Amino acid sequence: MTSKKGSAKGSGGQGKKALEGRGKTLGATDRPWHKAYSGDNVPKKTKWKQEKERKAAAAEGRVSRIGRSKPPPKRRDTGDTVEVIVGRNPVAEAMRANVPGTALYVAQGIEVDERIRESVRLAGNRGMPILEVTRFELDRLSRNAVHQGIGIQVPPFHYETFEDLLAASAEHPHPPLLVALDGVTDPRNLGAIVRSVGAFGGHGVVLPQRRAAGMTATAWRTSAGAAARVSIARAPNLTRAIQQAQQAGLLVVGLDADGEVDLFELPAATEPIMVVVGSEGRGLSRLVGETCDLRVRIPITSDVESLNASVAASVTLAEIARRRR
Repeated sequence: MTSKKGSAKGSGGQGKKALEGRGKTLGATDRPWHKAYSGDNVPKKTKWKQEKERKAAAAEGRVSRIGRSKPPPKRRDTGDTVEVIVGRNPVAEAMRANVPGTALYVAQGIEVDERIRESVRLAGNRGMPILEVTRFELDRLSRNAVHQGIGIQVPPFHYETFEDLLAASAEHPHPPLLVALDGVTDPRNLGAIVRSVGAFGGHGVVLPQRRAAGMTATAWRTSAGAAARVSIARAPNLTRAIQQAQQAGLLVVGLDADGEVDLFELPAATEPIMVVVGSEGRGLSRLVGETCDLRVRIPITSDVESLNASVAASVTLAEIARRRR
């Protein structure tokens, strides 16, 4: 007995055939049993499966593996969704301003303070449903915002048409004062501008239909209830809306850091006027800037490059209100 292995026996050359390649691997279009086979001799079962998939893809409007069809159109978000204003101070302010709420949510087991009591009392006086929910449910409704155990549900905001807003401002005893926003996408800026319009005697705000913030819960909260008192309209085309305002006799003034006229040297502030505020980053778009009658700059020191959109609107509205007084 020994632990050494014996000599290995050879195959006598018979294993050489096993090392030979099997040739080219067929592609999907060259395999008769595959549904992508494009030859003439396609089996009937494969043809039937291909035709069935083509019909299904055509009916659904999607891209199939065999035929090329157009993808389904993307569904646009209209923004008509239920919003929830959260936070003890914002909810109390919204209730004081008679924001049109549909339900008041109060989390279970929270510490009740004067703001909670006031919100519940005002909701009861208005006949608003008061619902006690769990914190997890309020997290879901507020999309994980800091709610402090309370929230108010507001319905989708009702926008006016620009034609109605223009007609209503013309009937006002004071000269019309409108504010148009060109691509302002931050709802906090929108809410702050709406609040300034209400504070300085403006008659309404005009928003573009696309690429702009809408009256969400954040905008509601920032406006501190002013959105319930200020008319807000949506225009499908802001440039066309500016032209309609010009035809109605309004002077359209665009805020621009490179404007040709200083704000404090604007004598036409006492006349019917529309102020156009640009976006937070790039300011006025090219076409809107060219359509404006004047481009006005706010004089600031060289240490600061520009002002926030809502701050610039507030400064301009304050100066117009001062001149009108």
